Amino acid sequence: MQRPLIILTGPTAVGKTALSIGLAKRLSGEIVSADSMQVYKGMDIGTAKIRPEEMDGVPHHLIDILMPDDPFNVVLFQQKAREAIEGIRSRGHTPIVAGGTGFYIQALLYDVDFDEEDTDKAYRRYLETTARKEGAEKLHQLLLEADPVSAAAIHPNNVKRTIRALEYHHIHGQPISAHNQVQRGKSSPYRFFYFVLNMDRQALYDRIDQRVDAMMADGLLYEVCRLKARGYHKDLVSMQGIGYKELMDHLDGKTDLAEAVRLIKRNTRHFAKRQLTWFKRERDVRWIEKDRFKDDGAILDEMIRQIEEELR
Repeated sequence: MQRPLIILTGPTAVGKTALSIGLAKRLSGEIVSADSMQVYKGMDIGTAKIRPEEMDGVPHHLIDILMPDDPFNVVLFQQKAREAIEGIRSRGHTPIVAGGTGFYIQALLYDVDFDEEDTDKAYRRYLETTARKEGAEKLHQLLLEADPVSAAAIHPNNVKRTIRALEYHHIHGQPISAHNQVQRGKSSPYRFFYFVLNMDRQALYDRIDQRVDAMMADGLLYEVCRLKARGYHKDLVSMQGIGYKELMDHLDGKTDLAEAVRLIKRNTRHFAKRQLTWFKRERDVRWIEKDRFKDDGAILDEMIRQIEEELR
């Protein structure tokens, strides 16, 4: 029997990293990162990237594979994740996809088709110019008028996805949300177990605040200074990551440091809320409420019990 594909996800700071290592050790697994920011070299502290010593000998894939100015998107993720999964299976190991980018996980699980060839370069340049001159919110307002469903799902600051949705509507005369709905109805080519970790909301928010404080103590500001000195600017997709964009604004004199840290905490809490909203819409998920278990060992026991019971 082909080894199953295991997904371990949940909101930021919920504790996915330690559990993914434990799961890999128990199941002879290798980990494929489903994180849109940990692919970038030199962006370690702000992405909460796992340290080599924390891996405990477990192979990790799709971490530190690109420079911060290299392009990365869901299509590249699909390609590289599939290659990693095939390699893991060829070695007789269990692939474990771990990370919090729900859009990437969905695209992998259901083999979502993204027609990247359908582009109108002139219209895209118009949208990019609009975003620069009039701001992301103006662009998002255009999407709200054309495709309210997509506008509700895409954060106003996510210029890249907003442009793609507007461009799709411009070319096809129909909302990209309708296309996505069709894609979500597809069956998966994988036999998978989709675990979503969750915990008490206030406790999660407290963990987020504590983690941001720890990141600052570990040198997040210095990390952003180093990236800026190397020529990586705030218009790059990588520099739009939470923690990086706020500190870039601080370095540009737009905010003082205390305000930048406050914004990082607030924006991370909002991001966690959006992640949970996404996972609640997904099919075939298995919620793991951490507060019901005494420790991570008990959580691992429950996940493995579910996997073994269904495989039998």
